[in-house]
Amino acid sequence: MQWTNDSTLLGFILVGFSDRPQLEKVLFVVILILYLLTILGNTTIILISRLEPKLHTPMYFFLSHLSFLDLCFTSSVIPQLLVNLWDPMKTITYGGCVVQLYVSLALGSTECVLLALMSYDRYVAICRPLHYTLLMHPHFCMTLTSLAWLSGVTTTLVQSTLTLQLPFCGHHQVDHFICEVPVLIKLACVDTTFNEAELFVASILFLIVPVSFILVSYGYIAQAVLKIKSATGRKKVFGTCSSHVTVVIIFYGTIMFMYLQSAKSTYKDQGKFVSLFYTVVTPMLNPLIYTLRNKEVKGALRKVLGKIQVVNFT
Repeated sequence: MQWTNDSTLLGFILVGFSDRPQLEKVLFVVILILYLLTILGNTTIILISRLEPKLHTPMYFFLSHLSFLDLCFTSSVIPQLLVNLWDPMKTITYGGCVVQLYVSLALGSTECVLLALMSYDRYVAICRPLHYTLLMHPHFCMTLTSLAWLSGVTTTLVQSTLTLQLPFCGHHQVDHFICEVPVLIKLACVDTTFNEAELFVASILFLIVPVSFILVSYGYIAQAVLKIKSATGRKKVFGTCSSHVTVVIIFYGTIMFMYLQSAKSTYKDQGKFVSLFYTVVTPMLNPLIYTLRNKEVKGALRKVLGKIQVVNFT
């Protein structure tokens, strides 16, 4: 039988939170505020990492890329979400859905790899401090970051393309607020075993493998910390790693819930709120966590603000 895909003409209806109209208005205000804070916070991290010479290190090179990823990721999702929260039609064109699917998956996958690379940076800094400058030189850091971006682009080209080849047979109501692979697989009117298997394998590669790498890295870091006799030294090492650990727990914890469960899972409402957390809340929290827990960032921020005030007064 020849299946047709009317969704290419009709587009999709992102149902989102339409069953809770009062909640939608509250979410609109909250998400708009969080989005503005995300733009402000991540832009600040990028600027101070570039403007402050003391932050021209591998750690802040990776951090600025993380902030750039968060800016792009939220901008690929939140503007359409805000429109749909306000608009009772809640439609998205087929082309808009395709762009959102490819871009958000590429950026999210890249962030999964980048967080693992950041743990390697911390491992080298703490466990092999004498070789840190030699191992983490700028060219090597750029190569690692390029590989992270390449892996993200590769996985979205495979996953998104396979998902969009599924026939939806006129089904165009997406019970979500974003075009994601798991929710689009649910829309298909054919057997999706292969797509679910491919999604599971990709989830292993981009979630379980990076998390395992991070755990191993911090296992070695913990051993090194226990060998430090000075309480001040241990506190300093803990301070440099705690921000990254916090971000890792929040990011991977929420995204694993969405991508490691079956595409046929019945946890619809939970999935929406979990997706809302890692698309809206986490990108806003990242710069906040790194700023509040990091003396170098706070010091650089005060220094840059001080220069701006001096320029304004002169």
